[in-house]
Amino acid sequence: MNIVIGMSGGVDSSVAALLLKQQGHDVSGVFMVNWDEDDEFCTARQDYQDAIAVAEQIGIPLEKANFSKEYWDGVFENFLAEYSKGRTPNPDILCNKEVKFKAFLDYACDLGCDAVATGHYASTDIVSGRTHLTRAIDQNKDQTYFLHAIDRSVLDQVVFPLGQLPKPEVRRIASEHGLHVHSKSDSTGICFIGERNFREFLSKYLPSKPGEIRTLEGHLIGQHPGLIYYTLGQRKGLGIGGVKGYPEAPWFVVGKALESNTLVVTQGTDHESLYSCGLQTDQFNWLADCPNSVFRCSAKTRYREPDQDCEVTLLPTGGVTVNFDKPVRAVTPGQSIVLYQDQICLGGGVIERVTK
Repeated sequence: MNIVIGMSGGVDSSVAALLLKQQGHDVSGVFMVNWDEDDEFCTARQDYQDAIAVAEQIGIPLEKANFSKEYWDGVFENFLAEYSKGRTPNPDILCNKEVKFKAFLDYACDLGCDAVATGHYASTDIVSGRTHLTRAIDQNKDQTYFLHAIDRSVLDQVVFPLGQLPKPEVRRIASEHGLHVHSKSDSTGICFIGERNFREFLSKYLPSKPGEIRTLEGHLIGQHPGLIYYTLGQRKGLGIGGVKGYPEAPWFVVGKALESNTLVVTQGTDHESLYSCGLQTDQFNWLADCPNSVFRCSAKTRYREPDQDCEVTLLPTGGVTVNFDKPVRAVTPGQSIVLYQDQICLGGGVIERVTK
Protein backbone atom coordinates (compact mmCIF):
# COMPACT_ATOMS: atom_id res chain seq x y z
CA MET A 1 0.00 0.00 0.00
CA ASN A 2 0.87 3.65 -0.29
CA ILE A 3 1.14 4.67 3.37
CA VAL A 4 1.82 8.11 4.83
CA ILE A 5 3.14 7.94 8.38
CA GLY A 6 3.26 10.72 10.93
CA MET A 7 6.85 10.95 12.15
CA SER A 8 7.55 12.79 15.40
CA GLY A 9 11.28 12.19 15.63
CA GLY A 10 10.77 9.67 18.44
CA VAL A 11 11.66 5.99 18.55
CA ASP A 12 8.08 4.75 18.16
CA SER A 13 7.16 6.45 14.90
CA SER A 14 10.69 5.82 13.58
CA VAL A 15 10.41 2.06 14.10
CA ALA A 16 6.85 2.09 12.76
CA ALA A 17 8.14 3.67 9.53
CA LEU A 18 11.01 1.18 9.35
CA LEU A 19 8.67 -1.81 9.74
CA LEU A 20 6.31 -0.55 7.04
CA LYS A 21 9.24 -0.08 4.68
CA GLN A 22 10.48 -3.61 5.40
CA GLN A 23 7.00 -4.97 4.68
CA GLY A 24 7.26 -3.62 1.15
CA HIS A 25 4.88 -0.67 1.41
CA ASP A 26 5.43 2.61 -0.44
CA VAL A 27 6.10 4.76 2.65
CA SER A 28 6.44 8.52 3.03
CA GLY A 29 6.69 10.52 6.22
CA VAL A 30 5.10 13.74 7.41
CA PHE A 31 6.40 15.73 10.36
CA MET A 32 3.46 17.55 11.93
CA VAL A 33 3.97 21.04 13.34
CA ASN A 34 1.21 21.60 15.89
CA TRP A 35 2.61 24.53 17.87
CA ASP A 36 4.43 27.79 17.29
CA GLU A 37 7.98 26.84 16.29
CA ASP A 38 9.29 30.11 17.72
CA ASP A 39 8.35 28.91 21.20
CA GLU A 40 11.67 28.40 22.99
CA PHE A 41 10.28 25.55 25.08
CA CYS A 42 8.94 23.48 22.20
CA THR A 43 11.23 20.63 21.12
CA ALA A 44 9.89 20.60 17.54
CA ARG A 45 13.13 21.81 15.93
CA GLN A 46 15.24 18.99 17.37
CA ASP A 47 12.48 16.47 16.78
CA TYR A 48 12.31 17.52 13.13
CA GLN A 49 16.04 17.01 12.71
CA ASP A 50 15.72 13.55 14.27
CA ALA A 51 12.87 12.70 11.89
CA ILE A 52 14.92 13.87 8.90
CA ALA A 53 17.86 11.70 9.93
CA VAL A 54 15.69 8.60 10.38
CA ALA A 55 13.84 9.13 7.09
CA GLU A 56 17.13 9.46 5.22
CA GLN A 57 18.53 6.35 6.89
CA ILE A 58 15.58 4.09 6.07
CA GLY A 59 15.15 5.62 2.62
CA ILE A 60 11.78 7.35 2.65
CA PRO A 61 10.79 10.93 1.77
CA LEU A 62 9.79 13.29 4.57
CA GLU A 63 7.95 16.57 4.44
CA LYS A 64 6.79 19.03 7.05
CA ALA A 65 3.14 20.06 7.38
CA ASN A 66 1.81 22.82 9.61
CA PHE A 67 -1.35 22.04 11.58
CA SER A 68 -0.91 24.73 14.23
CA LYS A 69 -4.18 26.49 13.28
CA GLU A 70 -6.11 23.22 13.50
CA TYR A 71 -4.42 22.52 16.83
CA TRP A 72 -5.26 25.93 18.23
CA ASP A 73 -8.88 25.88 17.05
CA GLY A 74 -9.65 22.23 17.76
CA VAL A 75 -7.50 21.49 20.81
CA PHE A 76 -5.99 24.45 22.61
CA GLU A 77 -9.12 26.62 22.78
CA ASN A 78 -10.99 23.69 24.31
CA PHE A 79 -8.08 23.18 26.71
CA LEU A 80 -8.41 26.76 27.95
CA ALA A 81 -12.21 26.68 28.07
CA GLU A 82 -12.23 23.53 30.19
CA TYR A 83 -9.67 24.88 32.65
CA SER A 84 -11.64 28.11 32.97
CA LYS A 85 -14.62 25.99 34.10
CA GLY A 86 -12.55 24.35 36.82
CA ARG A 87 -12.28 21.07 34.91
CA THR A 88 -9.24 19.02 33.90
CA PRO A 89 -9.14 18.36 30.13
CA ASN A 90 -7.00 15.87 28.22
CA PRO A 91 -5.67 17.66 25.10
CA ASP A 92 -3.92 14.51 23.78
CA ILE A 93 -7.34 12.94 23.15
CA LEU A 94 -8.54 15.98 21.19
CA CYS A 95 -5.24 16.13 19.30
CA ASN A 96 -5.81 12.60 18.01
CA LYS A 97 -9.41 13.41 17.10
CA GLU A 98 -8.95 16.82 15.49
CA VAL A 99 -5.40 16.76 14.16
CA LYS A 100 -3.78 13.34 13.73
CA PHE A 101 -6.85 11.45 12.55
CA LYS A 102 -8.67 14.31 10.87
CA ALA A 103 -6.52 17.16 9.56
CA PHE A 104 -3.47 14.93 9.00
CA LEU A 105 -5.60 12.16 7.49
CA ASP A 106 -7.18 14.63 5.05
CA TYR A 107 -3.73 15.95 4.18
CA ALA A 108 -2.41 12.43 3.55
CA CYS A 109 -5.42 11.50 1.44
CA ASP A 110 -4.75 14.53 -0.74
CA LEU A 111 -1.30 13.03 -1.32
CA GLY A 112 -2.99 9.93 -2.69
CA CYS A 113 -2.31 7.49 0.15
CA ASP A 114 -4.17 4.27 0.81
CA ALA A 115 -3.74 4.56 4.57
CA VAL A 116 -2.05 6.58 7.30
CA ALA A 117 0.10 5.18 10.09
CA THR A 118 1.32 6.39 13.45
CA GLY A 119 3.54 5.08 16.23
CA HIS A 120 0.65 4.58 18.64
CA TYR A 121 0.51 1.39 20.67
CA ALA A 122 -2.85 0.10 19.46
CA SER A 123 -4.25 -2.36 16.93
CA THR A 124 -7.16 -2.76 14.56
CA ASP A 125 -8.95 -6.05 13.98
CA ILE A 126 -11.82 -7.18 11.80
CA VAL A 127 -14.69 -8.41 13.96
CA SER A 128 -17.99 -9.45 12.33
CA GLY A 129 -16.93 -7.78 9.11
CA ARG A 130 -16.11 -4.39 10.66
CA THR A 131 -12.85 -2.80 11.73
CA HIS A 132 -12.48 -2.33 15.49
CA LEU A 133 -9.90 -0.56 17.61
CA THR A 134 -8.24 -3.10 19.92
CA ARG A 135 -5.67 -2.92 22.66
CA ALA A 136 -1.95 -3.23 22.02
CA ILE A 137 -0.15 -6.36 23.15
CA ASP A 138 1.94 -4.22 25.53
CA GLN A 139 -0.73 -3.41 28.11
CA ASN A 140 1.61 -1.01 29.90
CA LYS A 141 1.91 1.12 26.74
CA ASP A 142 -1.55 0.60 25.23
CA GLN A 143 -2.84 3.98 23.96
CA THR A 144 -6.39 3.14 22.97
CA TYR A 145 -7.52 5.37 25.86
CA PHE A 146 -6.19 8.37 23.90
CA LEU A 147 -7.71 7.16 20.62
CA HIS A 148 -11.31 6.62 21.73
CA ALA A 149 -12.61 9.93 20.34
CA ILE A 150 -11.57 9.46 16.70
CA ASP A 151 -14.28 8.89 14.11
CA ARG A 152 -15.12 5.23 13.64
CA SER A 153 -15.00 5.61 9.85
CA VAL A 154 -11.25 6.32 9.85
CA LEU A 155 -10.33 2.93 11.33
CA ASP A 156 -10.36 1.39 7.84
CA GLN A 157 -7.67 3.89 6.79
CA VAL A 158 -5.33 3.54 9.77
CA VAL A 159 -2.34 1.26 10.38
CA PHE A 160 -0.68 0.79 13.77
CA PRO A 161 2.58 -1.10 13.13
CA LEU A 162 3.52 -1.29 16.84
CA GLY A 163 0.33 -2.91 18.08
CA GLN A 164 1.89 -6.36 18.42
CA LEU A 165 5.23 -5.27 19.88
CA PRO A 166 6.30 -4.59 23.47
CA LYS A 167 8.19 -1.32 23.97
CA PRO A 168 11.57 -2.98 24.78
CA GLU A 169 11.37 -4.79 21.44
CA VAL A 170 10.73 -1.50 19.65
CA ARG A 171 13.88 -0.02 21.18
CA ARG A 172 15.82 -3.19 20.32
CA ILE A 173 14.76 -2.97 16.66
CA ALA A 174 15.80 0.68 16.54
CA SER A 175 19.19 -0.13 18.04
CA GLU A 176 19.70 -3.15 15.78
CA HIS A 177 19.15 -1.00 12.70
CA GLY A 178 21.35 1.81 13.96
CA LEU A 179 18.60 4.39 14.40
CA HIS A 180 20.11 7.09 16.59
CA VAL A 181 16.77 7.66 18.36
CA HIS A 182 16.81 4.15 19.89
CA SER A 183 17.57 5.55 23.35
CA LYS A 184 15.67 8.83 23.00
CA SER A 185 13.40 9.48 25.98
CA ASP A 186 9.66 9.19 25.47
CA SER A 187 7.86 12.51 25.25
CA THR A 188 5.75 13.23 28.30
CA GLY A 189 3.12 15.79 29.07
CA ILE A 190 1.81 18.30 26.55
CA CYS A 191 4.02 19.57 23.72
CA PHE A 192 3.05 23.20 24.07
CA ILE A 193 3.97 23.18 27.75
CA GLY A 194 7.22 21.25 27.46
CA GLU A 195 9.60 21.52 30.38
CA ARG A 196 8.33 24.85 31.62
CA ASN A 197 6.41 25.53 34.82
CA PHE A 198 2.75 24.59 34.22
CA ARG A 199 1.34 27.36 36.42
CA GLU A 200 3.47 29.98 34.70
CA PHE A 201 2.34 28.76 31.28
CA LEU A 202 -1.35 28.64 32.16
CA SER A 203 -1.25 32.11 33.72
CA LYS A 204 -0.30 33.55 30.29
CA TYR A 205 -3.69 32.55 28.91
CA LEU A 206 -6.09 32.38 31.86
CA PRO A 207 -6.52 34.82 34.75
CA SER A 208 -6.07 33.17 38.12
CA LYS A 209 -7.91 34.25 41.23
CA PRO A 210 -6.43 33.45 44.66
CA GLY A 211 -8.79 31.99 47.21
CA GLU A 212 -9.18 29.92 50.34
CA ILE A 213 -8.28 26.31 51.04
CA ARG A 214 -10.78 24.70 53.37
CA THR A 215 -11.32 21.23 54.78
CA LEU A 216 -14.46 19.20 54.15
CA GLU A 217 -15.68 20.48 57.52
CA GLY A 218 -15.20 24.07 56.36
CA HIS A 219 -12.07 24.92 58.36
CA LEU A 220 -9.79 27.49 56.75
CA ILE A 221 -6.25 26.06 56.51
CA GLY A 222 -4.56 28.00 53.72
CA GLN A 223 -4.68 30.00 50.52
CA HIS A 224 -4.42 28.89 46.88
CA PRO A 225 -3.19 30.90 43.85
CA GLY A 226 -6.07 29.79 41.58
CA LEU A 227 -8.43 26.84 41.19
CA ILE A 228 -7.25 26.30 37.61
CA TYR A 229 -3.98 24.88 38.94
CA TYR A 230 -5.55 21.93 40.77
CA THR A 231 -7.26 18.66 39.91
CA LEU A 232 -9.21 16.14 41.97
CA GLY A 233 -7.04 13.69 43.85
CA GLN A 234 -3.98 15.95 43.62
CA ARG A 235 -1.49 15.68 46.47
CA LYS A 236 1.63 17.55 45.38
CA GLY A 237 1.90 21.31 45.22
CA LEU A 238 -0.83 22.16 47.71
CA GLY A 239 1.49 24.07 50.02
CA ILE A 240 -0.22 22.76 53.13
CA GLY A 241 1.81 21.63 56.09
CA GLY A 242 1.83 21.73 59.84
CA VAL A 243 -1.83 22.66 60.25
CA LYS A 244 -2.66 23.11 63.92
CA GLY A 245 -5.06 20.48 65.20
CA TYR A 246 -4.43 18.07 62.32
CA PRO A 247 -1.98 15.14 62.10
CA GLU A 248 1.14 15.26 59.95
CA ALA A 249 -0.44 13.47 56.98
CA PRO A 250 -0.76 14.31 53.26
CA TRP A 251 -3.61 16.47 52.04
CA PHE A 252 -5.59 15.71 48.87
CA VAL A 253 -7.89 17.81 46.69
CA VAL A 254 -11.47 16.51 46.91
CA GLY A 255 -13.41 19.42 45.44
CA LYS A 256 -13.40 22.85 43.83
CA ALA A 257 -16.22 25.24 44.75
CA LEU A 258 -16.28 27.66 41.81
CA GLU A 259 -18.90 29.99 43.29
CA SER A 260 -16.80 30.74 46.37
CA ASN A 261 -13.45 30.08 44.66
CA THR A 262 -12.60 27.56 47.38
CA LEU A 263 -10.30 24.58 47.14
CA VAL A 264 -11.59 21.71 49.29
CA VAL A 265 -9.11 19.24 50.75
CA THR A 266 -8.94 16.35 53.16
CA GLN A 267 -6.37 13.99 54.65
CA GLY A 268 -6.03 10.30 53.96
CA THR A 269 -5.07 8.51 50.74
CA ASP A 270 -8.23 6.40 50.89
CA HIS A 271 -10.69 8.95 52.26
CA GLU A 272 -14.19 8.15 51.03
CA SER A 273 -14.59 11.62 49.50
CA LEU A 274 -11.88 10.73 46.97
CA TYR A 275 -14.02 7.91 45.55
CA SER A 276 -17.00 7.82 43.19
CA CYS A 277 -19.58 5.11 42.58
CA GLY A 278 -20.49 6.26 39.09
CA LEU A 279 -20.50 9.01 36.48
CA GLN A 280 -22.34 10.43 33.51
CA THR A 281 -21.35 11.68 30.06
CA ASP A 282 -23.53 13.89 27.89
CA GLN A 283 -22.14 12.44 24.66
CA PHE A 284 -20.39 9.20 23.77
CA ASN A 285 -18.29 8.32 20.72
CA TRP A 286 -18.91 4.71 19.71
CA LEU A 287 -16.11 2.85 17.93
CA ALA A 288 -18.06 -0.41 18.01
CA ASP A 289 -21.72 -1.36 17.95
CA CYS A 290 -23.38 -0.67 21.28
CA PRO A 291 -24.09 -4.04 22.94
CA ASN A 292 -27.48 -3.13 24.52
CA SER A 293 -29.24 -0.24 26.21
CA VAL A 294 -27.89 -1.67 29.47
CA PHE A 295 -24.76 -3.81 29.49
CA ARG A 296 -21.68 -4.76 31.47
CA CYS A 297 -18.08 -4.09 30.47
CA SER A 298 -14.85 -2.68 31.88
CA ALA A 299 -13.78 0.96 31.94
CA LYS A 300 -10.88 3.32 32.46
CA THR A 301 -11.30 6.84 33.79
CA ARG A 302 -7.56 7.53 33.57
CA TYR A 303 -4.73 6.28 31.39
CA ARG A 304 -2.84 3.34 32.93
CA GLU A 305 -5.35 2.75 35.70
CA PRO A 306 -6.56 -0.86 36.10
CA ASP A 307 -9.79 -1.77 34.33
CA GLN A 308 -12.89 -1.18 36.45
CA ASP A 309 -15.89 -3.50 36.09
CA CYS A 310 -19.12 -1.58 35.60
CA GLU A 311 -22.67 -1.44 34.27
CA VAL A 312 -23.47 1.03 31.51
CA THR A 313 -26.87 2.53 30.68
CA LEU A 314 -27.51 4.48 27.49
CA LEU A 315 -29.18 7.89 27.81
CA PRO A 316 -31.64 9.43 25.31
CA THR A 317 -29.28 12.41 25.00
CA GLY A 318 -26.54 10.26 23.47
CA GLY A 319 -24.53 9.96 26.65
CA VAL A 320 -24.21 7.14 29.17
CA THR A 321 -24.33 6.59 32.89
CA VAL A 322 -21.75 4.25 34.38
CA ASN A 323 -22.06 2.52 37.74
CA PHE A 324 -18.89 0.90 39.05
CA ASP A 325 -18.86 -2.41 40.90
CA LYS A 326 -16.39 -0.85 43.34
CA PRO A 327 -15.85 2.86 44.05
CA VAL A 328 -13.16 4.42 41.84
CA ARG A 329 -10.63 6.97 43.06
CA ALA A 330 -10.30 10.51 41.68
CA VAL A 331 -12.89 10.39 38.91
CA THR A 332 -12.52 13.85 37.38
CA PRO A 333 -14.94 15.93 35.24
CA GLY A 334 -13.22 16.94 32.02
CA GLN A 335 -11.29 13.69 31.79
CA SER A 336 -12.65 10.79 29.74
CA ILE A 337 -14.12 7.40 30.46
CA VAL A 338 -13.29 4.69 27.92
CA LEU A 339 -15.17 1.39 27.74
CA TYR A 340 -13.84 -2.04 26.76
CA GLN A 341 -15.23 -5.46 25.95
CA ASP A 342 -12.17 -7.65 26.50
CA GLN A 343 -9.64 -6.30 23.97
CA ILE A 344 -12.07 -4.20 21.94
CA CYS A 345 -12.31 -0.47 22.66
CA LEU A 346 -16.02 0.36 22.52
CA GLY A 347 -15.44 4.12 22.63
CA GLY A 348 -15.57 6.86 25.22
CA GLY A 349 -16.83 10.22 26.34
CA VAL A 350 -15.98 13.21 28.50
CA ILE A 351 -16.95 12.86 32.16
CA GLU A 352 -19.51 15.53 33.03
CA ARG A 353 -20.80 14.52 36.46
CA VAL A 354 -19.78 12.04 39.13
CA THR A 355 -21.85 10.11 41.66
CA LYS A 356 -20.47 9.68 45.17
